Amino acid sequence: MDQHIRQSAALVALSPGSGLLGGLLFGAKPPVHHVHWLVVSEKARGKGVGAALMADATSRFVHGPGSIEVVTFGADHPGAVASGARAFYEGLGFTPAEATDPGPEGGSRQIYRRSVR
Repeated sequence: MDQHIRQSAALVALSPGSGLLGGLLFGAKPPVHHVHWLVVSEKARGKGVGAALMADATSRFVHGPGSIEVVTFGADHPGAVASGARAFYEGLGFTPAEATDPGPEGGSRQIYRRSVR
């Protein structure tokens, strides 16, 4: 976290009275950019906070051409539907790509990728 803050690659969404709504850690090694971590508080989900964080990160850090990649739950993972992560990324134009190493709890993971120009 400290490294991302020093590199200006950590973003947060705040709301007066509500506090911290979400956060994102981003890494750029063009032409491939990585969403290392994106979380939105339960009370703020479905209100555009995650999409706003992604849009802000893209405008600040992405200089195409290239791609943005994120690792999320595999289709067979119990958290895939519950978290809404796969649908969220698909709604932002990401497409499912290859499988990757399992998560820390042993569940399947998949890379999602979006091309940028």
